[in-house]
Amino acid sequence: MVTGTHSGRADVVELELEYEDGTVEQRAVELPLDIGRSPACGLQVAAWRVGKRHARIAQGPDGPFIDDLGALSGTSVNGRRISHYGPLLPGDEIVIGPCLMRVRRCQESHPPSRTEGALNAKSVADDAGPTSAINSSAADPPALDELNRRLPHRKRLQRELLKALDLRRRDVVMLSDSALRNEACQVMTDIIHNDPDLPVDMDRSTLLAEVVDEAVGLGPLEPLLADVTITEIMVNRHDEIFVESGGCIHRHPSGFSSEQAVLGVIERIISPLGRRIDESSPMVDARLQDGSRVNAVIPPVALRGASLTIRKFPVRRPSMHDLVEVGALAPFMREFLAVCVKQRKNIIVSGGTGSGKTTLLNVLSNCIPEGERIVTIEDAAELKLDHAHLVTLEARPPNLEGRGAIQIRDLVRNALRMRPDRIVVGECRGGEAFDMLAAMNTGHEGSLTTLHANSPRDALARLETMILMAGMDLPLAAVREHIAASIDLIVQQVRSSDGRRYIDAIVEVCGMESGRIQLQPLFSYEAGPVPAFVGCGVMPDFFARDGGGFANLDASMFGLRHEIPSTRTSFEPMAGQGSA
Repeated sequence: MVTGTHSGRADVVELELEYEDGTVEQRAVELPLDIGRSPACGLQVAAWRVGKRHARIAQGPDGPFIDDLGALSGTSVNGRRISHYGPLLPGDEIVIGPCLMRVRRCQESHPPSRTEGALNAKSVADDAGPTSAINSSAADPPALDELNRRLPHRKRLQRELLKALDLRRRDVVMLSDSALRNEACQVMTDIIHNDPDLPVDMDRSTLLAEVVDEAVGLGPLEPLLADVTITEIMVNRHDEIFVESGGCIHRHPSGFSSEQAVLGVIERIISPLGRRIDESSPMVDARLQDGSRVNAVIPPVALRGASLTIRKFPVRRPSMHDLVEVGALAPFMREFLAVCVKQRKNIIVSGGTGSGKTTLLNVLSNCIPEGERIVTIEDAAELKLDHAHLVTLEARPPNLEGRGAIQIRDLVRNALRMRPDRIVVGECRGGEAFDMLAAMNTGHEGSLTTLHANSPRDALARLETMILMAGMDLPLAAVREHIAASIDLIVQQVRSSDGRRYIDAIVEVCGMESGRIQLQPLFSYEAGPVPAFVGCGVMPDFFARDGGGFANLDASMFGLRHEIPSTRTSFEPMAGQGSA
């Protein structure tokens, strides 16, 4: 029972506590009330995301208010993170860690209006700096308000759906995805039709789709994956999703109903691949059925809750012609690279994260002549090559006992015994770089790979470091000679601030001189009011050695200039999708 004074000040507040596991309880609490995981708190919430003293509810002149006490995961009221909020009114929803607290009764003689309560709320963005302010304002506020309005109903209906389907004991393996979804839709339609607690103006079809997607699919990710304009999806926590569209990142007005829902989606993605994620192995790389790359991180590594990043891949992979059309390279650069691949030149594609390395590697690989045997080696299979004679190998993480791991380096060594004409490694990150270069230098010319680097010179430095990581007791001079003898070309890929992805430079590796690997720029990108790709006026040295294979190339291309029309300066999503 709630007690209060004639002045409108409440000494006791009734709360409904709902946890992520579905547990619901009613509790009347006396004020002031400390909330946290410490046993000394009046309301103990034992979870790793909750601080020892996380928040405090106390009396104010107009009624009860809540203060966040500086906990890392923060306190949210009605879907917005706060540092101070009050007065609390019946219907307000407080989220602390895994616990949703609904204010049920709060007697006041002069209850303040919702407008006054909103004016008294201070966003945590005022104290957290500009980043939080940008994040909170990036999404459409009406859409977020509607999402927050549906959230408690989604949680309740999902529990009813799971109970009706009895998914925890049902052998869902025997049902196809479409059959399971159809059955869930039928059950959910009946539940919604007979639910007396749903507001009359709430969109039933939207609610049904959200609940079914989260129960048997990928939840709010389903429409985002279907949207061809979205190239990347970033789930920072269960109620915070950002997307990249047209090269720009913004918050999307959607979210999961709980932390457990995110973990369920991650499990649905990685289970068919034979991978695992738990506290002992809290990070995983995987892929969706369409090849889109997935990275997931869960607590205790992810402090704010499970995080999920999906880099989408297009249904139709871009070709060389597509890259020229969007201004990623010039026509003469396309012609040069295609001939170099056919003439079995060893090529490294370097660039930063999201710069388009994997897209370009895939395009270059499709220039390999038909009939040659190709072996691709990747951490998570992403390359899609249009070749009949193709073997695809994928690394494997350790099992529950920490055994059975298959590293990329093991696969490169094994590939040498598979009679390959070409070896394509998705990315060199460690000791496999030595084995890859050894293959390039011992009869497997024309091999391709990528690595992370900001410039061609940095790419060479990274290769040196990775070879030393392989545990080879070699002097640096020998390592550099090995690199110089193995690599013919370095193609530098760049992602600009406006989202464009393009080739910044094509550089030839010309051997050693005075203990230093020599690089010779062949083509480069010129920024300016009218950006352009230009030839550097120098022909590659391997023209003299392999002149016959390059006889059909026009030598004048090395002095050409190709301006990028203004209509192409905005990079199209297709060429950016699937970028490394």
